[in-house]
Amino acid sequence: MDVLGPDYRRDLEIRRYPILVYALVPLASLVLQAWLPRLLHGYVWFDLPLVITVYFALGRRSPIQGTVMGTTMGLFEDALSNHAIGVNGISKTVCGFLASSVGVRIDVENRTIRLVVIFLLSLLSSAIFVFIYRILLGMDLDWNWWTEAFKSVGNSLIALVLFPLLDNMQVRD
Repeated sequence: MDVLGPDYRRDLEIRRYPILVYALVPLASLVLQAWLPRLLHGYVWFDLPLVITVYFALGRRSPIQGTVMGTTMGLFEDALSNHAIGVNGISKTVCGFLASSVGVRIDVENRTIRLVVIFLLSLLSSAIFVFIYRILLGMDLDWNWWTEAFKSVGNSLIALVLFPLLDNMQVRD
């Protein structure tokens, strides 16, 4: 038996949370993402549903659960925004899958690695969003890569604060 194999490591380090955390944290991120831009007109520098999706996908280490989490968060975010339904769903599905796949292979307890992962997945989510909106749907979209880079930095800063708070909520065996 390979003790250090990915299956053993994945089973050993899966994070578990109370059911209320699984329900309320994603719901709160969706509500804040829909409500704060209307209240604070400059609040476009963060993507809370993406940060929550990546966090839970990294912690659960299951590509299926990461994919379902990304799809659910993205579709609900689309429903609460004025974007085409499915655009965020697709981008967050890909990010959820990749985050959980990365979580199986590397040590995600390291804060630097988690910040790099959230930064890169935030850029990827933006690229997928732009590709779908402009190329596949042929719709006009006002965007700038510098803005998306700043949004990725903002997501990383939120992750710096939010990830340790969520780490404290996990169920310890």
